[in-house]
Amino acid sequence: MKSYTITVNGVAYDVTVEENKDSVAKAPVAPAKPVAKPAAKQTQAPVAKSSGAGSIKVAAGAAGKVFKVEKNVGDSVNKGDTVLIIEAMKMEIPVVAPEAGTVASIDVKVGDAIEAGATLATLN
Repeated sequence: MKSYTITVNGVAYDVTVEENKDSVAKAPVAPAKPVAKPAAKQTQAPVAKSSGAGSIKVAAGAAGKVFKVEKNVGDSVNKGDTVLIIEAMKMEIPVVAPEAGTVASIDVKVGDAIEAGATLATLN
């Protein structure tokens, strides 16, 4: 059996897959359930917030590295707008605004290693 964490639309799912030696796939026993991931311990020096922290957190859906910061402090965003992009398993994954607002802080920089669930930015 192998375990994987799959992120769909920002929600992490822990999935266990049974390896089948036969060529016929078996039906899953139970549907996957969302898993709350604890915020990771910070492994790098803290990054100073660009301005006051906002009340809306923009969190990472998967562990990886910050690839590109798309928005700056003070930029207006709509729900679903890309705030930054992380690279995980050689894929670029957009991290989007959970709701409309103004970027209050960007808490990471390009190249930072991040864990799933970590706060990357905040909005007001």
